[in-house]
Amino acid sequence: MLQLINASKSFQGAARIVRALDDVSLSVKEGEFVTVHGPSGCGKTTLLLVAGGLLQPSAGRVLLDDENPYSLSPEARARFRAGKVGFVFQQFHLVPYLSVLDNVLAPALARPQPAAAARARELIEHFKLEDRAGHVPAELSTGERQRTALARAMLNCPRLLLADEPTGNLDDGNAEIVLKFLADFADDGGAVLLVTHAAGAGIYAQRMLHMENGKLKPA
Repeated sequence: MLQLINASKSFQGAARIVRALDDVSLSVKEGEFVTVHGPSGCGKTTLLLVAGGLLQPSAGRVLLDDENPYSLSPEARARFRAGKVGFVFQQFHLVPYLSVLDNVLAPALARPQPAAAARARELIEHFKLEDRAGHVPAELSTGERQRTALARAMLNCPRLLLADEPTGNLDDGNAEIVLKFLADFADDGGAVLLVTHAAGAGIYAQRMLHMENGKLKPA
């Protein structure tokens, strides 16, 4: 489902070039849950952004479902990404003035579908947010915000979920709900790439990797 082939990403710093990804090769198959652990600043978030078609690598290739998203125009890439990839972030990135329902529906702007509203309501029910559907993010608990973000990520039935520290702001109970959902998604045939500091996330994964100084190796 996902392949990175000798992918590198460099940024020009104040005094030197920073190599956030350094010749990384990685594959995540359908039905596989892969975690990447490592300290802050090691390149984990850059890895997800490159993998998800949001940040073009300086070198190497990215294949999503055997297609290179960076060969597409920005508009085509956005549509392609919306149909293939769901993103889950530590900071949720919910639109503050939209209700839970409208936040969950937001991906339909990039990939319109006639059943989007019904799908959004099904997801809201699945994540036990029915009573909060009309509320804005400021009126939600931290766990409810993350469940809203998960529902949003699932709206377009993605084949790949990319998760950046999704349990970082959660208590143990809500963290377990998120990790169990990601594991179930993989068990149902989806592909999951999770980057995290949390050692406990590894118990749900089929494969654990470690990242340091932009390089990947087995954990």
